[in-house]
Amino acid sequence: MTLSRRTFTIGLAAGTLALAGCANGVGSRGPQLIDARVDATLSQLYADYPATRDLADKSTGMLVMPLVTEAGLGLGGAYGRGALRVGGATVDYYSVAKASGGLQIGAQQYAHVLFFMTDEALRNFRRSPGFAAGANMVYATPERGETLSAETTTSLAPIIAVVFAQSGLRLGATLEGVKYSRIIP
Repeated sequence: MTLSRRTFTIGLAAGTLALAGCANGVGSRGPQLIDARVDATLSQLYADYPATRDLADKSTGMLVMPLVTEAGLGLGGAYGRGALRVGGATVDYYSVAKASGGLQIGAQQYAHVLFFMTDEALRNFRRSPGFAAGANMVYATPERGETLSAETTTSLAPIIAVVFAQSGLRLGATLEGVKYSRIIP
């Protein structure tokens, strides 16, 4: 790959990410907009996957990311903003960021919710300066109408990630290599 082609690819990926971040709750209505999107996302989650309500009831907290925008052309990344809810109330706001490289092209948007199933998992998340998703998570990407059983999934990991409402021209949505950071919107 020539230097000018590599520069163009890096510039295009950076520009795509900058534009993608513009639709994620930034602005003067930051906290109110994030909270409204979190409420709408939870309503959609419970309507499309009713068993997740039971999962939410058994969790000690939930990190809701209403809109994560992911794009890539060789180099890629993702960004979104959301809220941590404990006892049904927002206690903190977080951003999610992801960088990737390799054979990739396209863009997608999706929502995801992290269900913290133990007090220790929630405490570790809140204490960390930047939480990285890792092996202590179980991923659930249900199809519409499919049920998630809290009994079977809670025994597997202290954190359950549900990825849903995917749209776009990219295959798959994972949370591997993702960093969550506390923000002040």
